[in-house]
Amino acid sequence: MAGKATEERGLPKGATPQDALGLQDRLFSSESDNSLYFTYSGQPNTLEVKDLNYQVDMASQVSWFEHLAQFKMPGTSHSRGSSCELGIQNLSLKVRSGQMLAIIGSSGCGRASLLDVITGRGHGGKIKSGQIWINGQPSSPQLVRKCVAHVRQHDQLLPNLTVRETLAFTAQMRLPRTFSQAQRDKRVEDVIAELRLRQCADTRVGNTYVRGVSGGERRRVSIGVQLLWNPGILILDEPTSGLDSFTAHNLVKTLSRLAKGNRLVLISLHQPRSDIFRLFDLVLLMTSGTPIYLGAAQHMVQYFTAIGYPCPRYSNPADFYVDLTSIDRRSREQEVATREKAQSLAALFLEKVRDLDDFLWKAETKDLDEDISLESLAPSDTNCLPSPTKMPGVVQQFTTLIRRQISNDFRDLPTLLIHGAEACLMSLTIGFLYFGHGSIQLSLMDTAALLFMIGALIPFNVILDVISKSYSERAMLYYELEDGLYTTGPYFFAKVLGELPEHCAYIIIYGMPIYWLANLRPGLQPFLLHFLLVWLVVFCCRIMALASAAMFPTFHMASFFSNALYNSFYLTGGFMITLSSLWTVPAWISKVSFLRWCFEGLMKIQFSSRAYKMPLGNFTIPVPGDKILSAMELNSYPLYAIYLIVIGLSGGFMVLYYMSLRFIKQKPSQDW
Repeated sequence: MAGKATEERGLPKGATPQDALGLQDRLFSSESDNSLYFTYSGQPNTLEVKDLNYQVDMASQVSWFEHLAQFKMPGTSHSRGSSCELGIQNLSLKVRSGQMLAIIGSSGCGRASLLDVITGRGHGGKIKSGQIWINGQPSSPQLVRKCVAHVRQHDQLLPNLTVRETLAFTAQMRLPRTFSQAQRDKRVEDVIAELRLRQCADTRVGNTYVRGVSGGERRRVSIGVQLLWNPGILILDEPTSGLDSFTAHNLVKTLSRLAKGNRLVLISLHQPRSDIFRLFDLVLLMTSGTPIYLGAAQHMVQYFTAIGYPCPRYSNPADFYVDLTSIDRRSREQEVATREKAQSLAALFLEKVRDLDDFLWKAETKDLDEDISLESLAPSDTNCLPSPTKMPGVVQQFTTLIRRQISNDFRDLPTLLIHGAEACLMSLTIGFLYFGHGSIQLSLMDTAALLFMIGALIPFNVILDVISKSYSERAMLYYELEDGLYTTGPYFFAKVLGELPEHCAYIIIYGMPIYWLANLRPGLQPFLLHFLLVWLVVFCCRIMALASAAMFPTFHMASFFSNALYNSFYLTGGFMITLSSLWTVPAWISKVSFLRWCFEGLMKIQFSSRAYKMPLGNFTIPVPGDKILSAMELNSYPLYAIYLIVIGLSGGFMVLYYMSLRFIKQKPSQDW
């Protein structure tokens, strides 16, 4: 009967339970890949968590603008004590290079909190007791940035760059200055080969709106961006989220291969399927912030069987034991019962590993092999990463960022064509509205309306475009600044100057047809002065939109603020109502209104030092243009001063933009 049972389970006749255990080990090792590894070249790494208790303040997770939406004052809470709860309790673990640790558990089990603590991103939380140690040293932001690479759950990549270009630009900013261009290119090719991206290396990355690589390939590109600098510790937050089962399996298989290259890999997952579960070296099962099991993945079933919870036949251990330890909140009674069961399991596990140095449960039949031969994995030709002082300087960061931005922008051909068509259509519409007069001079009010419209219409269209583009890049900016890929200064100058090519083309398409179709003042000098002033005003509006996008956390708040500010500038521009008729507050607003200075400058270019023939009944009276400007209260400053004022306003918005980038965290909307 025993032989028949073993045959039914797929074992040879006469096989013993020890043979079954050996078969289990072979099944767990059957996913190994014997290809060359992209190995870590430094000393072996160790990540240790000692008696960690971490408290999460739930009230701080609500953003200040959501407090205002609920008619509550930001920073206040009616029951502050009850809003805090322990996210992690009594957690200790020790992981070494060559191992891949998977953190699994149901929603709210503490996976995200643990990753936040390890990576130093504990927003709204506080470590009550315990410490994080990396390579025998207490964790610090500098140490984390030097040793730990963090791959976020959401891919944040420029969609119009190819896979190879994305990695190449990152290599320019992340690899040390001592690396030659040939070494950088080789590192990029090594990462592409390691992550199996050769077939799509020259394909655009893409996103939800731009067609590009598949979701699994895009996730591997995100891993490659972090892998480029060859970190010793690789942490991934929900790397299989949103992927199909086959793609998720291949991705975790890649991570397992990376771990075998003398690297410590830590990933958080919800409930991995069985073939993914077999790839793990170690598993940490958590519920309500407490560890239920920490040890070898292949010994997890044996542990729970020993304490009275065997895994049913043909069931996935990850699914079964996550369900076993989950808190059922469908009713108060079920929640209390399941919580008590989870607490008893956690207490039992802590008792079993209390005296162990690495806090790992080990099977009695076969100890977990932790002594990985790191010497055999050590590479012979991989360069060691130098100290942070030898990383690329601000000049190289700036040149790389501006090339990356221009490449991404000019690859977006549909957007460029839409913007060009928009500028051309508006120009032709306004121009033909005033076309056909020939030698007949436009009336004074028609000319003033035309000049005010030229300076007011295009900036309004620019605002929403600039803000939406900034928010599409906001998460990537936040993560790259947090990782130390570059500093605020290079990004600021690259963003401002990188907008100029598109800005110049936009103004040329918009400005030239209007000027000649509307038969404005002839001559090269008036045209150049007119064009330069419109260029400066639209540039000032762009910088204002960038500053708004950097100041406010959401697209809607930034667009509301920018539109409100623009409308106040529009109404106090000197055309809707004369400047002398404004009361105190609008009068002060008009002094910083770039639309007011644009209107005044365009009027001076058109009428200054020129006689205007004004019909009066059957007579035509020549009126000096300067008197017309004085009557409209638009002759208070010389023309060169107007240019300087607009440049000064642009400089003020640039300072505001830089200060917002520098001192306001550019969090993506999901992190507020």
